Amino acid sequence: MYVDSVYVKHFQEVAQLISPKTTAPMSGCLSFYYQLKQESSIVFTLYLRDMSGFYDEIWKTDSASTGDWALAEVDFSAPYPMEVVFEVAFNSAKGGYVALDDISFSPVYCSNQTGILFNPADAGCNFEEDLCNFYQDHKDVPGWSRVKVKRNVYRAGDHTTGFGYYLLANTKFTSQPGYIGRLYGPTLPGNLQFCLRFYYALYGFFKMSGTLAVYIFEENHVVQEKIWSVLDSPRGVWTQAEISFKKPMPCKVVFVSWCKSFWDCGLVALDDISLSLGSCQAADLLPPSPGECTFEKDECVFTQKKRGRGSWQRRRGPTPTSYTGPKGDHTTGVGYYMYIEASNMVYGQRAYLISRSLRGTSGKQCLTFFYHMYGAGTGLLSVYLKREGDDEDIPLWRRTGEQSISWLKAVIEYESDRNYQITFEAIRGVSMRSDTAIDDILFQAGPCLEVEEIQFSSGYPDSLNEIEY
Repeated sequence: MYVDSVYVKHFQEVAQLISPKTTAPMSGCLSFYYQLKQESSIVFTLYLRDMSGFYDEIWKTDSASTGDWALAEVDFSAPYPMEVVFEVAFNSAKGGYVALDDISFSPVYCSNQTGILFNPADAGCNFEEDLCNFYQDHKDVPGWSRVKVKRNVYRAGDHTTGFGYYLLANTKFTSQPGYIGRLYGPTLPGNLQFCLRFYYALYGFFKMSGTLAVYIFEENHVVQEKIWSVLDSPRGVWTQAEISFKKPMPCKVVFVSWCKSFWDCGLVALDDISLSLGSCQAADLLPPSPGECTFEKDECVFTQKKRGRGSWQRRRGPTPTSYTGPKGDHTTGVGYYMYIEASNMVYGQRAYLISRSLRGTSGKQCLTFFYHMYGAGTGLLSVYLKREGDDEDIPLWRRTGEQSISWLKAVIEYESDRNYQITFEAIRGVSMRSDTAIDDILFQAGPCLEVEEIQFSSGYPDSLNEIEY
């Protein structure tokens, strides 16, 4: 490949040679041969460009001219989709030329160095067992507490399962105006693009703006940079936040909760923190995982047995009837879910959501989904398996009556060596406070790695509303 300044039409014109986008994480040594002859300044640079358009310079020629072919070797790391960009900038039509040949890649670093061993999963946590690699500033009292709530119809549980652990900053019971609680994450390597995702819920604040914020703390600087803060949010709904960031130096993510005055303090809940390499926007462009349905765009592989006012409906936000149904979806808090609108149905009426034919395999398979059964008149929600060639459905799972004000996680293990269909059946209960919803369905090969926590209760005493510290 060859580029010459005689073709330059404008001052500081730039020529770029762009590689195909990487499709898998890769790192090692990029080598190439080049010739450079210049009569006035030529800038020959090598960049890595991510999907958000951010350029990272990894090499630049330091010689005025090369009479023969010169070898260049550059260590690089592309943990997420990137392009390699060879760029030549000319300052005049008499600048000279650049020739390029024999571009190659080796997974072994040029300088025999070892790549940075960093696992993004180490910077995430669902708080089910402990605080993972997060910690608090001991000066912040009471700070963040790890808590759980039993199933009840008054206070929402965690985001992970509906009855597990999450973090709570209980600013409501502190006597310190301007109270601050800080939660520090593990050290992250510099010069990498990250996508941070987490779920939060707010309770009791008159003004929500600024009650939760995320800062980046660079370890060689004292100043913390704010990269996100709450502006507004549905009250008491687990809402997803996602932030893309990149820093040149090692840094830490810091979650900060605070109340501006003694008269406006409340509860800040935090759960399911995750970190991935690359920008959040690039990840959003990827197709969904096979076997996953969040109902964000459509009903995926599912169809209705009969469509009408009394069938399954796709909806976002709260349901029309008070004291029943979810306030938001499970996926993001502001997305879509499927539900039955009990006010359009009569007692005992059924609605069916049926999957297309799914391929049977030998061995165990796992189905997980989230369900919402809140309302004094709630009926039944059942899941059935129907194998190809069989006349009858096999019941796999069932819940009856009001379960919780939270989204709860269902885990079902089953087997089918023949093609089959999965059916979600909802039955309207005794009153219009019987809205039943489902979301985030996931089919996985192999046995389930977790067991659903099952609690049956004929009532909800006040003790079920208590937060367990």
